[in-house]
Amino acid sequence: MDEQTRKGLKNEIEGAAKEAAGRVRDAAGKLTGSASEQLKGKGQQLEGKAQKDVGRAQKDLSRSDRPEEEDEEDRLD
Repeated sequence: MDEQTRKGLKNEIEGAAKEAAGRVRDAAGKLTGSASEQLKGKGQQLEGKAQKDVGRAQKDLSRSDRPEEEDEEDRLD
């Protein structure tokens, strides 16, 4: 696994965690009636989604940089 793919995976995982934390914060804000917490939760969700998208793009870029022969070998494994 190359460095670009590792960075992509890391960003996807961290983004998913932020997105989940944002959902929890949004739900907590709804339960407590705190519009401020709801907005912060929604913002955190968006930040996490953006980070996940960056991670996916990094992985896609890494895949497109590899020669076709290498891609075929990876599929055989």
